Amino acid sequence: MSSRSDLEHYRARIDEIDDELLRLFNERIEIAAQVGKGKANRNESVYRPEREAQVIQRLVGANKGPLASSAVRFLFREIISLARCAEAPIRVAALGPRGTFSEQAAYKLFGQQIDLIEAADIEEVFRSTESGEAQFGVVPVENSTEGAVNVALDLMLDTTLAACNEVELRVAHCLLAHPDAPAVTRICAHEQALAQCRHWLAAHFPGIPLVAKASNAEAARSAATETETYAVASAAAAALYGLEIKERNIEDQPGNTTRFLVFSKDRARPSGQDKTSLIMSNPDQSGALYRLLSPLAEAGISMTKIESRPTRSGLWKYVFFIDIEGHLDDPEIGPALAAMQKASAFFKILGSYPRGA
Repeated sequence: MSSRSDLEHYRARIDEIDDELLRLFNERIEIAAQVGKGKANRNESVYRPEREAQVIQRLVGANKGPLASSAVRFLFREIISLARCAEAPIRVAALGPRGTFSEQAAYKLFGQQIDLIEAADIEEVFRSTESGEAQFGVVPVENSTEGAVNVALDLMLDTTLAACNEVELRVAHCLLAHPDAPAVTRICAHEQALAQCRHWLAAHFPGIPLVAKASNAEAARSAATETETYAVASAAAAALYGLEIKERNIEDQPGNTTRFLVFSKDRARPSGQDKTSLIMSNPDQSGALYRLLSPLAEAGISMTKIESRPTRSGLWKYVFFIDIEGHLDDPEIGPALAAMQKASAFFKILGSYPRGA
């Protein structure tokens, strides 16, 4: 076979495969629409985080390449998003305006086929979801460089919502400016982004004031109209607001990653690979924290995180934010948590959800 005939053969085969993929995609969407009708009749949520996690985990496990696991996750996340939209559109609140890392996290988890509600701050994400304006709220809770997002922890104490999923997002910060910017007089970003880039900014812009904004995208929007303002934000924000990327990857720590939790009124069922998040405080007694955590060790349950936060009720009193492996419905989890609750001065289960990839 000549090289020309080889090429024509491969192109013809690609066309055949594309036609078959199109047929199968449409069949999948039609079946999803029927599933959606059944869910509506039973008054069930369209979004089932545990089911979506199981589907993607199975496909990643079955993948023999050459597609990378990350490509399989991305591809089928979008297919699932299209299928879910055929059942019914869903509304997701995230910190706005357009171009935030929260927006990127929402699309990474839910796919592109969602109605995104841009919240002015993290408190509004919770408020929109609690009121029903949004069905889900995406909230940054911790960063690999700077630790906990304290405002989110404080709001988690009082919310009636349940944590139902999580997603981790690699965060790459860029320094952005108006194309006609003169000498910079200030640099704006969310306070977490400024902290994640503090050493780079101090080395390259000593003495320039750093100004906190409600979000990095809000900082980018300011830089688009205030030519002496630079912004720390994502490359996506540069494209959205017509800014020039002065420098890329200015975060101090390579691999800088932010973890987000998804909150809703519905609780997630077991996926087989789950986490459970708790909030508790110990009585003011000697050895109280040891007694509080010992049921986990006795049951062989792994604790993946513990974070302390001062309470608003008294000096030197703390609440603990704890993540453990497993789901509330797992047989060993319930008794252990019941024992912990008995030993606690305050106890709250935030929710169980599929463990992020």
